[in-house]
Amino acid sequence: MDKELYIIRHGETDLNKQGIVQGRGINSDLNDTGRSQAASFYAIYKDVPFEKVYTSDLVRTHQTVKGFIEAGIPWEKQSGLDELAWGIWEGKPNDEYAIAAFKDIMEKWQSGDYDARFEGGESPNEVVARLKETVDLIKSRPEKLILVCMHGRAMRMLLCYLMNKPLSEMGDFPHLNTTLYKVELTGDVFTLAEFNNTDHLK
Repeated sequence: MDKELYIIRHGETDLNKQGIVQGRGINSDLNDTGRSQAASFYAIYKDVPFEKVYTSDLVRTHQTVKGFIEAGIPWEKQSGLDELAWGIWEGKPNDEYAIAAFKDIMEKWQSGDYDARFEGGESPNEVVARLKETVDLIKSRPEKLILVCMHGRAMRMLLCYLMNKPLSEMGDFPHLNTTLYKVELTGDVFTLAEFNNTDHLK
């Protein structure tokens, strides 16, 4: 094994709780529940000797791994890890209109139309292109044990890319707030070592 990546989703925000659409263009803070989830994750994994922490540019990821950053682990923001941009739907409530629009776009993605996107937003192909740049950067670096904090939809796409699965299967990777996926890299092959681990929340 050449590298081991602990990939987690950020903790809860008020917009998560309220069902508001929250993408790349919404830079919200963790709420009390999210900060508690982050503290629970840190309590369990603080002794893992991470060599590097990568987050998206969005503050909810920085806050989720704050304990590790404050402990002195080198930290780098990568915009390639940002959430998918939902365009005109960002900041909108998850009402009947949003549900219908999201159902339509999910059906397009599941049928293999990975260029489909909302107005002003990003397509899965665009997200994977920037995720790939960040993965290539991480692969090129010397650090072997790495913590990555990112976002639910982008994480699903990242896991499809790493596991060489079609993006139509992104729904196979569930994600609660601070869910952990552990991924191992040997040569050029990624394997999944832990799936949707939320033991730290029990």
